[in-house]
Amino acid sequence: MHIVIGSDCAAVDMKREIIDHLIALGHTVDDVSADEYPVAGFAAARRVAAGDADLGVIMCGTGVGISLAANKVKGIRAVVCSEPYTARLSREHNNANMLAFGARVIGVELAKTIVDAWLGAEFAGEGTRHAARVDMITKIEETGAL
Repeated sequence: MHIVIGSDCAAVDMKREIIDHLIALGHTVDDVSADEYPVAGFAAARRVAAGDADLGVIMCGTGVGISLAANKVKGIRAVVCSEPYTARLSREHNNANMLAFGARVIGVELAKTIVDAWLGAEFAGEGTRHAARVDMITKIEETGAL
């Protein structure tokens, strides 16, 4: 899988560990990090939205700021996770295409566990109640209404 990764200056050390982890799992990784989280989040999200990467993993101090920036890109569903259960369900139920976490919130080993849970999950699929809800989110994004 082709994964884009982005971080700001608060998450550089964690980013390096996550890149090594993803490569060890057999993934191709592109790094679009920047000093400022809006720049990194936007750059990573653009790559995912354009289809240049399958998924994105982004991080900053809390994961919140970088995910807010990423979620401004049409077609992006970035989720902040601090534990693996939510990460797994974000893929299964919400078809999240970007994962965010905070380098000042969780440690590297927990981050790896979260990444593994997220990558190991698959969207529940078309025809499910989850797909209908993701369609609602897309409609809001496209029209500003339900």
